[in-house]
Amino acid sequence: MYQNALFFELQSRGCKVAAKKRISVYYKEILVGEYIAGIVVDETVILELKACECMTEEFEYQLIKYLKSTKCEVGLVLNFGKHPEFIRKVFTNSKKDIKSP
Repeated sequence: MYQNALFFELQSRGCKVAAKKRISVYYKEILVGEYIAGIVVDETVILELKACECMTEEFEYQLIKYLKSTKCEVGLVLNFGKHPEFIRKVFTNSKKDIKSP
C-alpha cells in the first residue's frame, strides 16, 4: 500500500515514476542477473520501501547494489514501520555520463 500511495503521489506531482523497476546486472559485459528496485524517480533516485520493526545494514547494502548497477547516484530506504525512518545513500557512479562544460 505504501509503495502504491507514494507512486501515485509522486506521479501527481509531475515526476516520471517506475515501480518495481528491473535493473540488469552485468559482469564483464555479460548479463548475469537482475534486481528489482521498489521505485525509480525521474531515472535519478531509487526508493526502496520497507515496513519492518527496524532498519538493518542489509537494506543499505541492497540499495548500494542498486546504485552501482544503474546511472542513479542517490537512493533512499524508507521504512514505514512502527517508527518511520529513512537511510540516504549517495554513490558516485562511473556509469553516469559526465559532460564537459
